[in-house]
Amino acid sequence: MVTIGVDPHKRTHTAVGVDELGRQLSARTELAERDGFGALWLWAREMPDRERVWVIEDCRHVSGPFERFLLDHGETVVRLPPRLMADARHSVRERGKSDPIDALAVARAALREGLGTLPTARLSGLELEVRLLSVHRERLVQARTRLINELRWQLHDLWPGWRIPKRALVHAGWQRKVARRLNAAELSARVTVARDEIRRIRDLTKTIDELYQQLDHLVAQLAPQLLAERGIGVLIAAKLIGEIAGINRFATEAKLARIAACAPIPVASGNSSRHRLDPGGNRQLNHAIHMLAITKIIHDPETAVYIAKQRSRGKTSREAIRCLKRHLIRRVYKLLTAPGEIPGAFHC
Repeated sequence: MVTIGVDPHKRTHTAVGVDELGRQLSARTELAERDGFGALWLWAREMPDRERVWVIEDCRHVSGPFERFLLDHGETVVRLPPRLMADARHSVRERGKSDPIDALAVARAALREGLGTLPTARLSGLELEVRLLSVHRERLVQARTRLINELRWQLHDLWPGWRIPKRALVHAGWQRKVARRLNAAELSARVTVARDEIRRIRDLTKTIDELYQQLDHLVAQLAPQLLAERGIGVLIAAKLIGEIAGINRFATEAKLARIAACAPIPVASGNSSRHRLDPGGNRQLNHAIHMLAITKIIHDPETAVYIAKQRSRGKTSREAIRCLKRHLIRRVYKLLTAPGEIPGAFHC
């Protein structure tokens, strides 16, 4: 097995591969962007052993995109807490400090601690398919949004008095209406551009809808109990499955809450006793829980009562939602670890 230590930075990522004894096999530095991620992945696949583990120093504000890239490609990723790196560099028999030296120290520190003792994430099978389809759909939605914004400017220049409601152009009905009006308009460069944009928007919308149907089918196979829970739709369930990357790697719901950045951090000082948002953790997973919280506040009367109760105790809206998210991550953990459970209403 090859263990690949990664020293992540804002502009570059450096990786060093070692064998079971910690002997260096190869090293590579690439830009911290998608093309660089792909180059590192291809470099790792060229090493002799097929089985490999990526060990990344836990700096999620710079390493998060690379972690998600690796998971999307079915790789095994291990996070190494920075505190374990305190004395790791002393084991590297090379004077000085550099990115390759630090990456080698990361790999050896993980071997010393034991890969089985560190938080590991790996997606395979249907879980990997859910993540790939979900990420691809999100990219297509972003591309469609950019095109819609451009089209709105073109339509405003052509017909300043035509009022199109917000988010109307994501719907097929309005897309057909715009296409008919553009087809009937007198040909000009602006009309040609607008016609091309609406054609691309309609194609993207068709693909986005097809991806949604595929995700619906896969999520119903993997975790129907999530879809049965009030407030959790197909997209939120797919994001939870993809970002959690296997509920079995979390021994307790508290560990899942920490990874999801839903465990508030105490910041007490003197007579002040309060908690604040955890800036670390998986921001994509945190976003999914946040959207679930907002959905429940709007559509679940019991959750709305809970928020009102927290506000009456002097908490701000942010603090109340933070408390709610901690309850929700516990509920998600129970649903995923007890698939046979019949989901009921959420009780705060």
